[in-house]
Amino acid sequence: MKTYRIGQIVPSSNTTMETEIPAMLLSRFDLYPEERFTFHSSRMRMMSVTPEELKAMDQASDRCAVELSDARCDVMAYACLVAIMAQGNGYHRASQQRLQATVEQNGVEIPILSSAGALIDTLKAFDFNKISIVTPYMKPLTQRVVEYIEAEDIVVQDSISLEVADNLEVGLLDPEQLLNHVKRLNHDGVDAVVLSACVQMPSLPAIQRAEDLIGKPVLSASVATVYQMLKTLGLETRVPNAGYILSGALGRA
Repeated sequence: MKTYRIGQIVPSSNTTMETEIPAMLLSRFDLYPEERFTFHSSRMRMMSVTPEELKAMDQASDRCAVELSDARCDVMAYACLVAIMAQGNGYHRASQQRLQATVEQNGVEIPILSSAGALIDTLKAFDFNKISIVTPYMKPLTQRVVEYIEAEDIVVQDSISLEVADNLEVGLLDPEQLLNHVKRLNHDGVDAVVLSACVQMPSLPAIQRAEDLIGKPVLSASVATVYQMLKTLGLETRVPNAGYILSGALGRA
């Protein structure tokens, strides 16, 4: 039996990643009874999804990485997509390198991911070159996310902005409504749909159902984060009822 310690750097108002990440990983027990997971978080202050608060929050990620490294986690994820993407194209690489160096200065080596990088890397791993997305953000922030993704040579055909600025309110959105939103999203000809391009907007209960509804891969920022965590840990990328990405289609890392 092996126990894996999962670390997450989360916004202080985030209530979803500490729900959806454990739900996905713990649902693997029947498939892999030899696995055990524990979950550990450190928080960055943020209440409203504005460029100013996102920048201030990002500066606190170094402290959080050091705190989590004290727990000797096996993998660590910076679990806020838009905080990364708001800082400029490709920033997930610079952020991950900086946090990696910060952790190493604390005398340990822990693989560090970000939800922003996980989404980009997962889309590329599956050759999803054209997508449509749903976000809870105000339209200018959604446009920033679109520009970030397209700078990685991935076309965003369509996007829906739910325009909820309060991060606590984002966490209270009903994932059932995503099934209605995906019906009005233009997904003709796309390779996949990102049902929640935000780690705070709940989507896990709707991922498989949305995929069955439109007949093409559906994922979220949290699904992509779990996929990259499992790859990093060298584990099979399978989670029941979480869509094609976590069906084990690309196997063990």
